Amino acid sequence: MIDLLRPAPAPQRDLFGLPLTTGAAAAAAYNDGVRLLLTVQRGALRALARSIALDPTFALGHAALALLAHEYGAPVDRTAREASARRHAARSTERERSHVHAVLQHLGGDSSCLAAHLREHPRDALLLSVAVPTIAFAGITTVPQEAWHIVERCRPAYGPDWWFAGLLAFVRQEQGRFDEAYDLACRSLVAEPAAGHSVHARTHVHYETGDHDAGLRWLDGWLATAGQHAESTAHFSWHAALHELSVDDLDAVRRRWDTQLAPPRVSGCRALVDSASLLWRWSLSDDGAGLPDAADVLEHVPAEQVDEPHSPFMAMHAAVALCAAADVERLRRLHRRCLRAPDPAMREVAAPLAASLVLLCRGQAGAAADGLGRLGGAVWRLGGSDAQREVVEDSRIACLLACGRHHEARGLLDARLDRRGSARDSRWRAQAEGAPGC
Repeated sequence: MIDLLRPAPAPQRDLFGLPLTTGAAAAAAYNDGVRLLLTVQRGALRALARSIALDPTFALGHAALALLAHEYGAPVDRTAREASARRHAARSTERERSHVHAVLQHLGGDSSCLAAHLREHPRDALLLSVAVPTIAFAGITTVPQEAWHIVERCRPAYGPDWWFAGLLAFVRQEQGRFDEAYDLACRSLVAEPAAGHSVHARTHVHYETGDHDAGLRWLDGWLATAGQHAESTAHFSWHAALHELSVDDLDAVRRRWDTQLAPPRVSGCRALVDSASLLWRWSLSDDGAGLPDAADVLEHVPAEQVDEPHSPFMAMHAAVALCAAADVERLRRLHRRCLRAPDPAMREVAAPLAASLVLLCRGQAGAAADGLGRLGGAVWRLGGSDAQREVVEDSRIACLLACGRHHEARGLLDARLDRRGSARDSRWRAQAEGAPGC
């Protein structure tokens, strides 16, 4: 007989108070996984897998695992997880059904439902994280202003929340509002020292304002303490190495490479985006003697990530890595593939970038500088951050110096040094001052 006097169990809630149609144990595992994703810490896959082991009918757990397969290449049967999410969503709340529908459409290449879902459910933090290009997810747009609009529209729903403060801090540094970004990041880190978004935003602030010594000390300190279990340790190490390049401490860069960025410690996407790009920038700053071989890095990256990049951002890094490895034939094939891509940014920006780097590999530094210069204000269309896209300008400066066009190099370097200090840029500036140029 049913005890009518016994109260019904309270509904389970996610980290932001939204109902979850599952039991307490599965909800706790799901919340553990989402928290790890939002802090950019390791272990999310295991926690989310535990949520559906505890409740095989939990639609959001299945949807989250499908997302990780898509975004991170996690070892998940994505087709099965999508089917289970679709099947079990019918017994869930309207918000959960909308969440699952948005995820499935996004995985199928249509992100409009995800954006619409966030207009109705702005506190669905996992999907907000998916929507915005950050250290955690690729996002649903490469246009910065569109991503900023998504974040600003959701802002009233979060108040002083530490996670949202970190997300907003990254937006503010992209907008050049560095003081505000720094304050937001620091407030967030007081509440949650492991908050990866906040660490990432603060790291960009230190770099973009030329605060290299303090930024490096702080980042290394975080990596040794609250950041020990960070999911993207290689990317934070890449940031630290950028500081070391900027202060022209190439011995420190080598130590960083040997202990934190060299394969097989780093492999896959991170080896391409972080290790290979650093190696190229390092080679531009060094005389080249005894540098690690970029071809060795590429051996630890799946061939399809290099030869068949799925986005302009990945194409940029594939082109840089192939240039660093002096693999001209593979770089030419990448150029042809970008020319055939349906994405206009692949054809109009990534393809000419690859073509310019082919010229550089063939010893035609002047022609390469011209090609890189023609990209002009379109480089942002490659995606990623200012710090990542800066590799294009670094390459152009190196080409100009190599072909004796010192006047043009001085103009680029003066603009950079006006924006922030850099011992490396100052050394390049002195090199450019040594001849009148052509």
